[in-house]
Amino acid sequence: MLNKLKENKFQIFTAIVVVIGLALIRTFENKLFYDPFLVYFKADFHSIPYPEVDTLKLFWGLFLRYFLNSVLSLLLIYALFQNRDIFKFSLFVYAFFLVVLLTSFFIILQFFPDAGWLLFYVRRFIIQPILVLLFIPGFYYQLQKAKK
Repeated sequence: MLNKLKENKFQIFTAIVVVIGLALIRTFENKLFYDPFLVYFKADFHSIPYPEVDTLKLFWGLFLRYFLNSVLSLLLIYALFQNRDIFKFSLFVYAFFLVVLLTSFFIILQFFPDAGWLLFYVRRFIIQPILVLLFIPGFYYQLQKAKK
């Protein structure tokens, strides 16, 4: 067991740094990113209209947060699996979801003023590193299955 830890110390160090990075993004989200929805979704958002937003500033804030979370998540995936095909697939999926989620967010924001729950969940996928939580066990399972 100790030998395994010594062999994988780079992977363990990288994983710890990435998790700390993701935690720092979450901790300092109010200072780093423009997002009036942080306060809006903490309130009773079912009965109040969307807050006034600077659309361009909101777009760049969400884009930057998604980008930072994605970079850290991809780094973690590569450090854990060290497989270029897995990395390329993950990169493609993250890029695809960037376009889909940001487009969906702004369509909902502009054309569906009563879709607070939908906006909440789309935004949640943009600002939280949810995909990495799905990818790591999935890739691990695939690699274990391929070994058998």
